[in-house]
Amino acid sequence: MSQRNDPAPQLDWAAIDTVFLDMDGTLLDLNYDNHFWLEHVPQRYADKLGVSLAEAKDALLPKYRRIQGTLDWYCVDHWSRELGLDIALLKAEVEHLIAVHPFVPDFLDALAARGKRRVLVTNAHQMSIDLKFRRTRLGGRLEQVICAHDLQLAKETPGFWARVREVEPFDPARTLFVDDNLDVLRAARDYGFRWLLAVSAPDSRAPARAIREFPAIARFSEILPQLR
Repeated sequence: MSQRNDPAPQLDWAAIDTVFLDMDGTLLDLNYDNHFWLEHVPQRYADKLGVSLAEAKDALLPKYRRIQGTLDWYCVDHWSRELGLDIALLKAEVEHLIAVHPFVPDFLDALAARGKRRVLVTNAHQMSIDLKFRRTRLGGRLEQVICAHDLQLAKETPGFWARVREVEPFDPARTLFVDDNLDVLRAARDYGFRWLLAVSAPDSRAPARAIREFPAIARFSEILPQLR
């Protein structure tokens, strides 16, 4: 990961009551998901079809692109039907790669110490949430978990945040939302969020991205001192 040289974004914690947090790439290392979809699934798909790994990847990538950003893209059941594979079982096969980003527990504990409400807002399927919570024990550090599949809209979709508000009342002017997906952050900005933060290094195996559209951090350690 490249070294961050920009100063850490300055947040007015006195003006923030609630913190909405993405899961994959934000709290958890996206390396697990990238390895799963780009290496593990293609290998199992190749085994199923009796083709090479390269051929399997060539067949899968258009399927991925076609529905990326929709709820089906994040749906375990959809991909099990589409590919004829037990996606839940395949996810468990590589669960040893599930990892919490550095400083995430410290950040969540510091939020609690400041009296901030901690809410997970994720596009991940409930099965994936359950698997990752068992592996990481992060669930105990959150007051609420909102799964996009329960709301039947992806976070990128207009209307998503209005549905969130029905189950988790919040003031967009006093809520911080942290995510690594720029399309999701744009949708939140359009909804009226005052405080937005991008994660520039969602995958520990990939270089940090240069993000100028939103305030950005590579690690939560960058904003921990001001929170404490």
